[in-house]
Amino acid sequence: MARLTRAEAQELNRAKVLAAARDEFTERGFREAKIDVIAERAELTRGAVYSNFPGKRALYFAVLAEEAERAAAAPPNADPGLTPAEALGALARAWVARLPLATDPGSRLGVDLGPEILADELTHRPYAQLLRFEAAVLGLALERLAPSAGRLVRVAELALTTLHGATGLAAAAPGFGEPFNVVRACEALPALGLADTWPAVPPIVAHAQPVDEPWVPPAAYDSLRAHPAELSGDGVVAILGLHRLSAAEEAVRSAPPNATVTVAVVTGAAPELAPLTHLALADLRGHLRQAFPASTWPRLQVLRDDTGAVASAAGVSAVSDATETAVRIASGRVVRRAEGFGACHAAATH
Repeated sequence: MARLTRAEAQELNRAKVLAAARDEFTERGFREAKIDVIAERAELTRGAVYSNFPGKRALYFAVLAEEAERAAAAPPNADPGLTPAEALGALARAWVARLPLATDPGSRLGVDLGPEILADELTHRPYAQLLRFEAAVLGLALERLAPSAGRLVRVAELALTTLHGATGLAAAAPGFGEPFNVVRACEALPALGLADTWPAVPPIVAHAQPVDEPWVPPAAYDSLRAHPAELSGDGVVAILGLHRLSAAEEAVRSAPPNATVTVAVVTGAAPELAPLTHLALADLRGHLRQAFPASTWPRLQVLRDDTGAVASAAGVSAVSDATETAVRIASGRVVRRAEGFGACHAAATH
C-alpha cells in the first residue's frame, strides 16, 4: 500500500476529526462535548485535533459548514420561484423542511450555533455582517425577478428574520407553530410595501486613485456557485473584512452592467472565523439553489480568501476584519484603487 504524503495524512486526520466531532456534538450538544472524547473517537491524539482546529468552537463551526455543504449539494429546486413571492415561498419551504424535530436524533447538532455566536464579540459582529450580506444577495436576486419593484433587501432581511425565528422556536419549543404558516408569511412579504431605497451615492465615499499596476490573480474558488472563479476579465474586485462585508452591495449596485464583481472575504482571525464564513456562504448557496433560477442570481463572485492571496494580488499587504479596499480591473491591469468607507462605490464608478 502506497505511503500517504504529509498533505494527504493531514487531510485524512482532518476528516477523522470532523466525523468524530459531528458524532460528539450530535449526541452531547456543544457544551457537553469534550475534545478528549473527540480525539478518542477519531483514534487520534488531543494534539492532532488542535493541529487542525484552534478550539472546540472553530471545530463546531467547521462541522456545521460541512453539513451546510452537503445540503447545498442537493439537486436544485426543479420549480424555483419566478416572482419574489414564489421565490420566498420556495426558500421557506426548503428551510422549514430542515427544521429540527424532537424525534430526530440529529436535532441537537445545530441548536447551539446561536448561543455560541452571541457569546463572543469575535463571532457576534462578523456573523451580523454575514447575515446582512446574505440579505443583500437574496434581495438582489429578488429584484431580478421583479425589476420594477425597487430595492428588495429589506424584504429579504424580514424573510431571514422570520426563518431564523422559526429555527429558534423549533429547537426551544418543539411542535410550536405551523410550518406552512411560516411559508405563507414569507410569500406575503413582498406585498407589504416596505420603504426601501438605495442612495445614488453613499454618505461616505473614499477617494479613488488612478494606478497602473499588473493584475496577476491566483487561482480561486467561487463559494457562491461552487466552481473556479474567473478573475482574468474586466471588473471590480473588493477585498472586504468580516466587519465590512455589507459594503459588497455598493460594488454590485455601482459597477457597470457588464462588469464582473468579485468579493474576496478576508479576516484577521482566520482559524476561528474562516469556518463560520464557510458555513454562512454554504448556507447562502443552498438558499439560492432552492429559491431562484440560476439566471437571476446576482452578478457576483464570492471568494473565501483565507490566505490573503487575492488581497495580495490587489495590492493589499495586510488584512484585518476592518479591511475595505476595492480595485478596478481593465485589460489585465489594476487601473483604480480606493480604500476605506465607500471604497467599493469609488472604485466601481467612473
